[in-house]
Amino acid sequence: MNSTIQAIRGMNDILPEQIQRWQQFESVVRDWLTAYGYREIRTPILEQTSLFKRAIGEVTDIVEKEMYSFADALNGEQLSLRPEGTASCVRAVIQHNLLYQSPQRLWYAGPMFRHERPQKGRYRQFHQVGVESLGYADADMDAEHIVMTADLWRRLGLPDIDLELNSLGDGAARARYRARLVGYLEDNLDQLDEEAKRRLHTNPLRILDTKNPAMQALADAAPKLADDLDDAALAHFESVQSLLRAHQIRYRINPRLVRGLDYYNYTVFEWVSDQLGAQGTVCAGGRYDTLIEQIGGKPAPACGYAMGVERLLALLEIADAPLPASPLDAYIVHRGDLATPYAWQVAHTLRLAGLNIILHCGDGSFKTQMKRADASGAAFACIIGDEEAAMNTISLKSLRMSAEQTQCTREQGIALLQSRKQHGF
Repeated sequence: MNSTIQAIRGMNDILPEQIQRWQQFESVVRDWLTAYGYREIRTPILEQTSLFKRAIGEVTDIVEKEMYSFADALNGEQLSLRPEGTASCVRAVIQHNLLYQSPQRLWYAGPMFRHERPQKGRYRQFHQVGVESLGYADADMDAEHIVMTADLWRRLGLPDIDLELNSLGDGAARARYRARLVGYLEDNLDQLDEEAKRRLHTNPLRILDTKNPAMQALADAAPKLADDLDDAALAHFESVQSLLRAHQIRYRINPRLVRGLDYYNYTVFEWVSDQLGAQGTVCAGGRYDTLIEQIGGKPAPACGYAMGVERLLALLEIADAPLPASPLDAYIVHRGDLATPYAWQVAHTLRLAGLNIILHCGDGSFKTQMKRADASGAAFACIIGDEEAAMNTISLKSLRMSAEQTQCTREQGIALLQSRKQHGF
């Protein structure tokens, strides 16, 4: 007997009963981004592997261990499923000359892919919403990204998300700091775990972000990157903080916040929650002024961030945020020789009026059909028997409120259902 084929581990089906929360989140996000003047861009999930090696860094965990990469069977080209969205967005901006006339405020949403060990809050296929501002050099854009994200938490009803902030300075500052950090770590080689030893000469800043409890004291006592920042970086960082204070955004400076991607410089930030266990980061990003040139475009400043959809949905579940009213206005229940063809006409008329309607298909008693109607989530059952068909009427029964069943004309029924849609009863 053939075994049952199941989804790949860490790549999850999103079932109909879960999708309402997703749609609620996506609707809020779309309205929020429109309010701030960001335009959507959609890029392929498959890109040349070299794009991510050049953008993210060849010695990062993502490129070394986590990307789904393969050779195209037709031409041998090395391809990868996108592990994050910034590189693809920047590649599209360069390819289509979007920065030629003006800076760009862009956003995207969709699945990303990393070959990780699946656990709660971390999946092999996961979804992100990303925001990128390209062509903006000043601290006000860094601050806008943080302020607008705080506004999103308010819109979603998620108050308990904390902001951590740091500055990485420019490439010269990081080079100076890297040399000091490597010296410090080499002096304490016996305290490094195997992962830290592997990263020591390839990506030492990531050692500061260790989750190993035995190395926390060592990371806390490490040299501070802030000591190597030049005056320009310090002034930029202070401008960001000043704007956040003006908008009453609370934050904590975390000197160990370095982010896992090589392209960051100057401001970096993370929004974190203590309600999700070890996977506490729900949104993160920062400035990446050298990335556009790295990928092959003309030098231009930029910054951006991305948020994990699954993690934010988990927070909405924990917060027991209310779901919106069902978008289904009525379920048409019908039985009888005259009723069935008439029910098809009614369904068509109601849909033309902009209402969301399910027409019962298949046989079944009125009692069985009413159970289906209730389970559908519809606000009303639209009941049609031979009597209604003969009189060119319908009967409406609320499935969510205690109310008498009402017999009315189609036009009256449309007015009632549209009023329910408008006022949410």
